[in-house]
Amino acid sequence: MKKEYDFSNGERGKFYSQDTKFNLPIYLEPEIEIFITKLAKEQEKI
Repeated sequence: MKKEYDFSNGERGKFYSQDTKFNLPIYLEPEIEIFITKLAKEQEKI
């Protein structure tokens, strides 16, 4: 690993996609995952 990296020519958000769906990094019963997802979407609106 290098001591320093040069990001001066980097492009912010190059791989960002607003429509990307992320899966939770834990395994839940489908009903619980649906509940958590709905709760998170409600929190986004606040």
